[in-house]
Amino acid sequence: MDLPEQRLVVHHRIRERHPDVTEDDVRTAWNSQIKRRKREELHPPQYAAVGFDAKGRLLQMVAVYDPLNDVVLIFHAMRATWNMLNELGLS
Repeated sequence: MDLPEQRLVVHHRIRERHPDVTEDDVRTAWNSQIKRRKREELHPPQYAAVGFDAKGRLLQMVAVYDPLNDVVLIFHAMRATWNMLNELGLS
């Protein structure tokens, strides 16, 4: 399923936990994803992804899709870790 890119919400907690990552950084990274994986074993399913922000940093993101509101909520974003790269098969 393709996620509705136009309905993207970035949770405010990301900025609180990672002050160097802005909402624009997350949006840019999400829109320039190089790899995404649906975590179907979770309910609701999550989407783990990595992409580059405008500063050239590789960010990891985790999102959920809310079908009732047709919104993708990104609730986790930070510089990509080896664990995320391994999960996505990019290590």
